[in-house]
Amino acid sequence: MELAPGLEEHCTRCLETRRWNGSTVLMVLDAAFTSVGLNYFNVVVPRVLSFEDRFVETGRVTTLSELEELRHNEVRDIWKNKRSWRVARRVGGILSRIGSEKGLDDREALRHWARNSSVKGWSENPIGSVNGVGIVTYQYLRMMGGVDTNMPDGVVRQVIRDIVEEGGADLSVEGDFELIETIELLSEITGYREVEITWMTWLVQSEGGDILTHPI
Repeated sequence: MELAPGLEEHCTRCLETRRWNGSTVLMVLDAAFTSVGLNYFNVVVPRVLSFEDRFVETGRVTTLSELEELRHNEVRDIWKNKRSWRVARRVGGILSRIGSEKGLDDREALRHWARNSSVKGWSENPIGSVNGVGIVTYQYLRMMGGVDTNMPDGVVRQVIRDIVEEGGADLSVEGDFELIETIELLSEITGYREVEITWMTWLVQSEGGDILTHPI
């Protein structure tokens, strides 16, 4: 944890659904782009920033309903992967409709969805059933929606495996749910939030520490 400066503040902003200057559009894009598995700090973050400059700051796309309507040919030079772009549009559409039905704005809609979602049976959830949304993307969206949970991606698994092995603990990290449960236990033992443990693993495996001093 000492190797991840700014972690607590960043994770608090994440759980308050205020990442990316509070733009729910950018949070959804972040999750969708991350689903491809490319380097987060070197690839995903710069692309989301480019989208912010061209579409959010100019007022072209500021709501999830506007994101749903944005076609891939308009953003191809920023993000080439069509599948993850469809994920962004479909997730945006689902959350936008939740907001319309409940009388909520986009941020409130994401938080409402997250509060009423569960990792158990995740693939049956409307967002979990979107083609291209795996358990990692699903959990990431729940985190940004205010749920203190964790996500079982490759970097998280690698770092947590090292911690468990070094500590001599009889804990498994091989299956997705086993890893999720192990991080839940580590959170109980250490007092760190699950979201903090998750972000710590990314930071110690990358050069992203400085980025956390900016509002992403």
